[in-house]
Amino acid sequence: MFTVKPHVCQRIGHGGASALAPANTLSSFDMAREIGVDIVEFDIRCWRGELVLAHTRLDAPRPWNLRLHEALSYLAGPEFKEIELNVDVKQLGCESALLDELRSAGLLSRTVICSQMAAVLDRVRALEPGARVGISVGGRVARLSRRWRDWREQVLTGLAARRWDALMAQHRLVDFRLLEDVVARSGLLYAWTVNERPAIDALRRLGVHGIATADPRLFTA
Repeated sequence: MFTVKPHVCQRIGHGGASALAPANTLSSFDMAREIGVDIVEFDIRCWRGELVLAHTRLDAPRPWNLRLHEALSYLAGPEFKEIELNVDVKQLGCESALLDELRSAGLLSRTVICSQMAAVLDRVRALEPGARVGISVGGRVARLSRRWRDWREQVLTGLAARRWDALMAQHRLVDFRLLEDVVARSGLLYAWTVNERPAIDALRRLGVHGIATADPRLFTA
């Protein structure tokens, strides 16, 4: 699991600082670091045999996309040594190559791998039992597409069985009961993507372990 200090809510930059610079780019990562985050989040997909940073299928073919090895080489630099990574895997089949890239960059121990697809996390765990993984649960349409019948029960069962370490939940799904249930199963609860200061403040008071935002400036007073 992430190294979380008691009562500290980790600041997660969604796509870096994607409200201020293009998501999943070095400039976005730099901006997030300069403003102040604990974790940089980015998305990966496979395109023509390479892992690239891209959110959607339509984004994947863009020639200017960062290759994963380029991003990891940059994030392994001394400027980012205090910052952890959250890699959101958007499709099946990337697991082995992703783990190889993280190991090569020396970043596996600083990374949590998340996905809305449980099969991705199962493959990651089978290939690397020590990898930290988080199940991501989105809004109603996303849950329907992933065939979550009773998402809370399924997620909590997975946490109890150590199938995954954390829940990354769309922030409107988060309430105190969910937090209690996740913590009771030794899991961590992260809320995404929160782009309004009052909502960030409310989630901090609730006690979630981390909040993702496109604009890290919202974390400051």
